[in-house]
Formats: sequence, structure tokens, C-alpha cells
Amino acid sequence: MTANEINALVDRLREQRNLSDAEFKTILETDAYDAALQKAADEVRRAHYGTDVYVRGLIEFTNYCKNNCYYCGIRRDNRNATRYRLTKEEILSCCAEGYDLGFRTFVLQGGEDPFYTDDLICEIVAAIHAQHPDCAITLSIGEKSRESYQKYFDAGANRYLLRHETADPEHYGKLHPNELSALHRQACLFDLKDIGYQVGSGFMVGSPYQTTENLISDLRFLQKLQPDMIGIGPYITHAQTPFANEKSGSLELTLRLLSILRLLFPYALLPSTTALGTIHPQGRELGLRAGGNVVMPNLSPVRVRKLYELYENKICTGEEAAQCRGCLEQRVKSAGYEIVTARGDVKR
Repeated sequence: MTANEINALVDRLREQRNLSDAEFKTILETDAYDAALQKAADEVRRAHYGTDVYVRGLIEFTNYCKNNCYYCGIRRDNRNATRYRLTKEEILSCCAEGYDLGFRTFVLQGGEDPFYTDDLICEIVAAIHAQHPDCAITLSIGEKSRESYQKYFDAGANRYLLRHETADPEHYGKLHPNELSALHRQACLFDLKDIGYQVGSGFMVGSPYQTTENLISDLRFLQKLQPDMIGIGPYITHAQTPFANEKSGSLELTLRLLSILRLLFPYALLPSTTALGTIHPQGRELGLRAGGNVVMPNLSPVRVRKLYELYENKICTGEEAAQCRGCLEQRVKSAGYEIVTARGDVKR
């Protein structure tokens, strides 16, 4: 295929924000389009967000989880995991430190831990909101009832992250035990959107049994959902899971999909994830150049960071929050962008 043919297809994706399944398959299964995709994606992100990169202060507040997903290091049946929970006071302390460092969004992420009742989550959210009324509060705590989501929203939560993981029900069934279903997870996302959250979804790249067709169904699902944020990252194995011997996802395919997502959703907030930085020393910088515009440094206390191990060899587990922030600032600058102190709301 010629350079003209490559550019013509990428231009059409950029202009129409869509391709046929066959065309998506062509683009996904070769590196021939990568340079053109990345160039177009960077132009589109600069048109919408300039060189701004938003920081989210990540607080991983519990690694207990009632679920048993086959790919996850904090799954219920991992008897080797050292479990922890942060108190409300510890979470507020993380936020206060983060605020002083310039963070205006806090992301509370954890396993699905029944210890944190709706009342306790609402109490924590309301306390953060009272202390930092100019900040956005994001929750990433899994599948809940619509009533629970409404309570968190009423308490002051603005955003919710819930990766759909894979949109294909059959593939979903290969990654999760029977009590979890793709359709229920997707229904949660539409509930969140209906309530009024800024909603984030996303999927793993290179998860076991994943096909190109699965990835296309992920793109189609996101087109239907039209989320504000889309988090993707390479699947990375963990020794204490049933998938211990499966191979991890690739940097190249993750970057390719990031660029495709930027062209499909020009307005979207796209994180350049820690998982990218884990599989390649410059992974996060490459993610920004491929269309990403969000980074999520860790505000969790250093003593618990190594314990929130969804996958192995996670980076930035030994740094204090200020070190983490400073290191990221330099990395973002080296990629040609700039960290800004702002809530970083979606620009539709």
C-alpha cells in the first residue's frame, strides 16, 4: 500500500470519526499506519487541548476485593496478597498533600470492598468536597447499584471510572467468573452517565484470548457510550492469577489504539497510563505523543503502594508524592507537553 493510501484512510478516520469493521481490522493488524495515526492524533489533541496535560492524584485506598477476576493481582483468592485499607483521615491527608502539590482532581480507586459502605463512601466524598470545593472527585470502585451511584453523586463525586474491560460477552466470560457479566457492567456505565457523572470507560489491550474482532467491538461500544474519559493500557500478567503464564499486551498495539481513540473521540480525556510506563521506560511519554493528555501520579502513602498490585512490576511504588509529581513533570516536558494545574474537565 502506498503512502497516499495510508494517509487517505487516516484522514477519513479523522474527518468522519469512523471506519468500517474491515478497515479497522486492516489498521489494527499492521504497523504500516502507525506514523500517520500518531501524527494525526497529536494534531487533533493539540487542536482541542493544546499542549496541556492534566494530572489526577490517584489514591488507592483499599486492595481488598470481593471479586475473583482471572487477570487481577488483588483478586479474592490471592492468598499471598497483603491486604490494607486506608482510613478517612489517611485519605484526607493524601488529598491535602496533593492539593499543595497542585492537584485539582482526586481519584479514589480500590477493589470492590464491602467494608466501605455507601454511607462511608459518602462521608469520605463529602469531607473531601468540604476541604477542597474547587477540586473534582473521581471514584473508581466498581459495579454498584444505581441508587449507590446516585448517593455518591449527591455527596459530591463528579466523575466515575469503570473500564468495561471487553465489550464482547463471550470474551468477558473467559476473563471473569460466572457471577460477573459484560452486560451488567455496561449497564452500570449507562446508569452513571444518566445520573450526570463525567464517565470513564476503557479496556485492556492484549488480554488473554483477545482477537482483533474483540477490539473492534470495544471501539463500537465506546461509540455507543460516548464516554468523557477512556483509559486503556496493556494487559500485564501477575504470577498469583490463573493467567500467570499468559503473555502481556504490547506497547505498539496500545499506542496504535490510543491514536485511533483520539481520532474517534477528539474531545476525550485519554490517560497515558502507569501500565504503559511499566512495559517500556518511556511508555508514558510515548502515550502522550500518541494522543494522550492525562497522567495519574500516585498520592497513596508509600507504605501501601507496592500492595496495590493489579499487575507485577508496577512503577513509582517507592516515591513520595512530591517526587512522583516532579519526575512526571520532567517526563511530560521532554515529550513536548506541559502539566497544568486545573481540574481538567472534558471539552466537548
